[in-house]
Amino acid sequence: MTLPRRTVLHGGAALAAGLALPAPARAASPGYRRGNDADPETLDPHKTSTVAEAHILRDLFEGLLTYDNYGAIIPGMAESWTVSDDRLTYRFRLRPDGRWSNGEAVTADDFLFSLRRILDPKTAAKYAEVLFPIRGAAAVNAGEAPPETLGAAAPDPGTLEIALAEPVPYLLELLTHQTSLPVHRPSLERWGDAFAKPGNLVSNGPYALVDWVPNDRITLIKNAHHRDAARIPIERVDVVPTPDLAAAVRRYAGREIDSLSDLPADQIASLKSRFGAQVQLGPGLGLLAIAFNLRKKPFDDARVRRALSLAIDREFLAEIVWGQTMAPAYSFCPPGLDNALPPPLLPGRDDGPIDREEEALRLLAQAGYGPGNPVTVEYRFNVTDNNRNTAIALADAWRGIGVVTRFVSTDAKTHFAYLRDGGAFDLARMSWIADYSDPQNFLFLLRTGNDGFNAGRWSNARFDGLLTQAAGERDVQARARMLFEAETIVLDELPWVPLLHYRSKALVSPRLHGMHPNIRNVAPTRYLRLDP
Repeated sequence: MTLPRRTVLHGGAALAAGLALPAPARAASPGYRRGNDADPETLDPHKTSTVAEAHILRDLFEGLLTYDNYGAIIPGMAESWTVSDDRLTYRFRLRPDGRWSNGEAVTADDFLFSLRRILDPKTAAKYAEVLFPIRGAAAVNAGEAPPETLGAAAPDPGTLEIALAEPVPYLLELLTHQTSLPVHRPSLERWGDAFAKPGNLVSNGPYALVDWVPNDRITLIKNAHHRDAARIPIERVDVVPTPDLAAAVRRYAGREIDSLSDLPADQIASLKSRFGAQVQLGPGLGLLAIAFNLRKKPFDDARVRRALSLAIDREFLAEIVWGQTMAPAYSFCPPGLDNALPPPLLPGRDDGPIDREEEALRLLAQAGYGPGNPVTVEYRFNVTDNNRNTAIALADAWRGIGVVTRFVSTDAKTHFAYLRDGGAFDLARMSWIADYSDPQNFLFLLRTGNDGFNAGRWSNARFDGLLTQAAGERDVQARARMLFEAETIVLDELPWVPLLHYRSKALVSPRLHGMHPNIRNVAPTRYLRLDP
């Protein structure tokens, strides 16, 4: 989101608060039965790290900023904010009617306490680094400075100030993230780690927690103290974990669940046949790619990497192997990101398969490879049905240009740990789901020294310099041009070959209204409506 100098953004009028929270008892109506990827490990916002947890926290809590059901960033607890001319200081004015679910006022001190808590190394937050753009955050999280030195202040109960180390155009989106959600300090001090359990949890979002039966359901009811309570149609939500997607589809078909947040990729065609428009596919903030080990021949030769990329049929992967649940990737960053130009595209994007194959063979010949000296590759991947089928499709495509492929497969934990720890490989499956809609959250993966992700140890001084220059650039359009140039270098050198971009996929009952596929894959329950 681009803000002009000293811009003030205002939310809509709020309703009066002060209603009593209903007793924690089951409603007569079944309410909205919402399928969710998995059971959460915790509902402590500062200790969560998964999308499944984020879906629930979006109903229970509200940050300074939040999302609507189209994925747009909108005012949350902050009714307005200003940005300094150097774009390093944000000043948020809180809503006077913000309330916790016990009726207490939400204040700037609640946010200040929460920011300090998540960055305190004693909290052991898995996602604290999301907030590292805040001045001093990295030092606090590393234990090198006390939490009180963090670049945040609450000069009065209705005002929160956040100071940055460098201009970050995506700060507002970071403030919608679960890491930025406030926690109720008195509850935490009274209950300790148990503060996030039913009966103890005090939240400030549109819903309140009343029950949690592990591996069965989490029950939320409308928070009567929320400013929009009178305008929220759905009174009760049962969040149902659905890790077994095939079983979840059967429950949906039996009308036991009103929506599913994920679908089995190999059933998309049959699901479309059975349910028609109830199957919703949308854009996503994710990349599936192949990483090359540039420390090993012949993968240090860009011609070999380009040849392997040209031979890949991305449409076949997206449509047939992944059942339309992924989109062909001809850029590193997915299209539609904020603060970005339309991404550059891979060379050969518009060529036919025969032309691409001929160019691939020409590049291999230039690099010294052909029928008498074939390239042999070992492709490592983490095991799932789709990943295995993808590997087979890649091997078949590469066979057409004379490349011999072997496979090494392990579970996901072993696969990514092996790459992170510097294990030897030729080619490896890599995937990334971004935390915010900005090119930086993809391009940083390939920065020199980011060995946890940059498994092939690619290093390009010009690329690194552009990322550094962009980080200090206050002009959003100039920054976008720098990141475009950085991505162009990636597509020219191909340390990673982009294969597919992730898509959101859902089943939505005809009786549920208000879900709109969007790049952030968000649909807060407060904006949904359920027919009787």
